[in-house]
Amino acid sequence: MQNLALIDQFLDAVWVEQGLSENTLAAYGSDLRIFAHWLKDRSMLDVNTGELSKFLASRYQEGIGSRSSARILSSLRRFYGYYIRENNITIDPTALIESPRIGRPLPRSLTEEDVELLLNAPETTYNLGFRDKTMLEMLYATGLRVSELVNLKLDQVSLRQGVVRVIGKGNKERLVPVGEEAMSWLENYLGQTRKTLLGERQCSYVFVTNRADSMTRQAFWHIIRRHAKTAGISKTLSPHTIRHAFATHLLNHGADLRVVQLLLGHSNLSTTQIYTHIARERLKELHSKYHPRG
Repeated sequence: MQNLALIDQFLDAVWVEQGLSENTLAAYGSDLRIFAHWLKDRSMLDVNTGELSKFLASRYQEGIGSRSSARILSSLRRFYGYYIRENNITIDPTALIESPRIGRPLPRSLTEEDVELLLNAPETTYNLGFRDKTMLEMLYATGLRVSELVNLKLDQVSLRQGVVRVIGKGNKERLVPVGEEAMSWLENYLGQTRKTLLGERQCSYVFVTNRADSMTRQAFWHIIRRHAKTAGISKTLSPHTIRHAFATHLLNHGADLRVVQLLLGHSNLSTTQIYTHIARERLKELHSKYHPRG
């Protein structure tokens, strides 16, 4: 129980201090509770580097990969860093533990043809299909995270200016332009479909369910997968697949990397640079296919 209280105190503190997303906090909490369970009755503040190494080794033997190991170690570093700042401990037991080396995988993306198939999959003669079509168009036009799209509120949308004001990771705000096609779908959705879905009920969120509630990230992810299946897209998708396609296609058509960084809301350019690898692979593919000596 003491360890669980320590974890809750840490999570509350980093949420207030750093404004971390619910998903990040959930990941920290999950990793730390696994460690607390492994310790049994021992306090998390009394462990040493050797015990931490044994814990990480035990996780590796259970079959977790280097990426998961690195994430667990990152959670532990944050945890012990906090309690050092709070003067509860004087030595960081994670300080001498090296992070596992992991390669950085290229994000999965869709071709422009795949995206067209996906965008045309919803049956727009139905209200829910029209809503889904609008959400997919907005996702591809803006590169928003799924969580940013489902949490979008009416006062964050300017139809006149053609932009949305997004609250991203760390409560950072950015303005994202919306293309004419997506804006047209959004305007029609707000003017008719949304009102029909709500009836007499009220909701401050842009995208609503037929129960007049805001949509969850998980629910929209299921919607994306369902329409991908309808479109005949067999590639493995992730909740960020359309966001990755947005960035990749912009770069393929000559967009500046820093512009893409601003649109995606990345605080560090190095995070965006991974997409240049995808663009280069696409150029190689085109060169090989169309050059007479490719």
